[in-house]
Amino acid sequence: MQSSRYDAWVGFFVLLGGAALLFLALKAGNLLSLNFDDTYQVSARFDNIGGLKARAAVKSAGVVVGRVESISFDDKTFQAKVVINLQKGTLFPKDSSAKILTAGLLGEQYIGLEPGADEKNLAAGDLIRQTQSAVVLENLIGQFINSKASDMGSAQPAAGAKP
Repeated sequence: MQSSRYDAWVGFFVLLGGAALLFLALKAGNLLSLNFDDTYQVSARFDNIGGLKARAAVKSAGVVVGRVESISFDDKTFQAKVVINLQKGTLFPKDSSAKILTAGLLGEQYIGLEPGADEKNLAAGDLIRQTQSAVVLENLIGQFINSKASDMGSAQPAAGAKP
């Protein structure tokens, strides 16, 4: 009798520990966000989104003000369309701009919103027109190597020229 009661308590705590580990894994993977605030959707178009993913943070002044809802490809403009859920309490002017930024040198990417100066605010369904695409590290390295190679080529004296 006594051991079956202890077995039930041990089983309960094992289940509780498993649920806590699952919760932490989902939070760490940015797959779970317990935010029950009302939101409104806006969208933005980018030439290159880099490694931006759905559920990525949308920040303004370092504060999370929303999340990326979905990412799709527009075959008419050949751009990525990003749908963003913004918290109802955060209002941004219509001429606000959106940039894809990276947390740290090689961290995850997020969208940074910079407010504009327009008197009218973004509403549900609006498009953020001023966008800046992600900086792709491979492209920067390629540009650096190409510029160094062209500098080295122009520094060589012409063949047959006397020093």
